[in-house]
Amino acid sequence: MVSAFFALCALLLPAPPPAHADTPLDLDAASRVTDTVGALGRRRGRVEAALDRLHAAHHIQLYVIYVHDFSGRSGTKWADATADRNGLGPQELLLAVATNPRMFAVSADKDSGLRKDQLARVAAIAIAPAVREHDWAGAAVGAADGYTAVLRGEPVRPPAIRPGSRDPGGDGLVPGERSTWMPVAGGAALCVGGIYVCTRRGRAARRRRAGVTRDRPVLATTTPPGLARLAQPLTPLPELDAEAALNLVATDEAVRTSAEEMVFATAHRGAQATRPFTEAVAYARGELADAFRLRLRLDETPHEDADVRRQALDEICSRCTSANRRLDAESEAFDRLRGLRADPALILERAETAARALAPRVGAAEAALTALARCRAGPALDLVADHPARARERLAFADAALAEARSALLVGSPARAVTSLRTAEVALAQGRAITSAALRRLHALTRTAPADPAARAVLAARGEVAAAEDYVATHRGAVGSPARTRLAAAGRELAGATTVTAALRARELAGAARALAERDVAGSAELGGVVLAGLLPATFGGGGTRARLTG
Repeated sequence: MVSAFFALCALLLPAPPPAHADTPLDLDAASRVTDTVGALGRRRGRVEAALDRLHAAHHIQLYVIYVHDFSGRSGTKWADATADRNGLGPQELLLAVATNPRMFAVSADKDSGLRKDQLARVAAIAIAPAVREHDWAGAAVGAADGYTAVLRGEPVRPPAIRPGSRDPGGDGLVPGERSTWMPVAGGAALCVGGIYVCTRRGRAARRRRAGVTRDRPVLATTTPPGLARLAQPLTPLPELDAEAALNLVATDEAVRTSAEEMVFATAHRGAQATRPFTEAVAYARGELADAFRLRLRLDETPHEDADVRRQALDEICSRCTSANRRLDAESEAFDRLRGLRADPALILERAETAARALAPRVGAAEAALTALARCRAGPALDLVADHPARARERLAFADAALAEARSALLVGSPARAVTSLRTAEVALAQGRAITSAALRRLHALTRTAPADPAARAVLAARGEVAAAEDYVATHRGAVGSPARTRLAAAGRELAGATTVTAALRARELAGAARALAERDVAGSAELGGVVLAGLLPATFGGGGTRARLTG
């Protein structure tokens, strides 16, 4: 029966060109092993055990990916591109194995703790012999055990060779570019005929690959090999569009929260100690910026071609996945540096000091606004008229959270204290942001405008973008993807604005972002939404780790 099925497929399907791997690929978020060609078979558990041993001994994560080939690139360039794509950090290595040409490459950060000579020794002794004899599992085990050995100062031992398939995935059923596998998938669907394919399950798998579940983004990727992957139906474009929007909001939240946490961590530990986390946030911001740029392009120049639109939406989800992975990779180390759980009493003392310092600033802003309103009322002042009241609201919320944290410490409940502390810190950060926005607006209204028209236009645009940013930042629990997309575009336009035209474009985008955000907030309020939006006890990290304080 099975042989007859494949014989029929051979007659109906066009002969596909040799499959090759996309460059770069998303790694499987559920495992350190991504096997797109089915190279490991029943030996996957042995590989995962070796990776666990390496991590337990030296806190180094080794990721392994198996593909058919490197798409014409050198192994090193392919591995580095995939590592960059997935935001791997200093203590994360990537072993990429191309089974068809029997090639491999290792991508390692210069700060990984492994010297070039050590990497070369492991490659020559523990990985190359296994790859040469198509022992795909042995290559990964040899790499993990080899790195463990060199870090312990022990000799690297060659693996015990156990050859596997000479060309796993070489039957052409493992997909490469969409132009290759889409026709094959269509033909395969005809061949399957009476074989039951659960559309609901396939659609859920595709949603996981894009990084979103029904309730919230998980930002996970799975790559099932062969026919199983081909049989999964594509997510309808409206659903994929919604997934991309959810990913953008969740990733923007992760980046914003991580950046807020960096302010506290840098004040506590210093810029040098927080450098790796600063780099992680910068990387995530870059990926998010590219995703927002794609989203705006889709919104402003919609494509009728479904394939073009699908490719752009997939790219948005992929960029968001990459940003979140990089932040998640640093979350454990960040917790150790920040010390929220190690010394909550010290963090509480500093937060209480910050709260006492904020109160007079709010009072000063309120007094200045009141004085200016007597002689200069108007729309420009209306933008910040309610800022003191909103800042006091955040301050009161922070005071309540700090009181709860102190109470939790007194009764010996440090976990509850940490959650309350983080919530208080977020409220204080928002209170400071709102107060600073009011003082910036006051300064802009009272200073002399530049004589140069371009400089005057840029100054006005800077005020509009800042006002939109302040509004989104302090209501972001209710603000959706369209407003965030236009705010990101306004910031890009403002960064390079030297002409009146560019400044006007930045103001236009900022105004659209503010209007869309206000609509979202109004809709949230009508539905009984959050009053103090965005004050969840989240912390540094991506979609997989930023809510860890709540659990």
